[in-house]
Amino acid sequence: MKITPSLNKPAVNSIAPQRAGVPAPQNNAGATGKSAVDLSSTARHLSSLENSDNDINMERVQQIRDAIAAGELKVNPERIADSLLASARELLK
Repeated sequence: MKITPSLNKPAVNSIAPQRAGVPAPQNNAGATGKSAVDLSSTARHLSSLENSDNDINMERVQQIRDAIAAGELKVNPERIADSLLASARELLK
């Protein structure tokens, strides 16, 4: 028995895979090969935070490292718990 490809069915390689319920992306790049992305205000804010050089106070980090190495770091579990609860409340708003 000889199997021949059907003329009505497209070749398997020519079909782009799609997820259920998700439309296939469209190429709006045009002739230049560039595409535009419109970010939400939240995404723009997160992007600005990512590019910030003030994120880490390296002097304070070094102080904490020195205190740990010297065995002088005092952990206040009540303060940690209060901060975690405050953070959780803020996220739930």
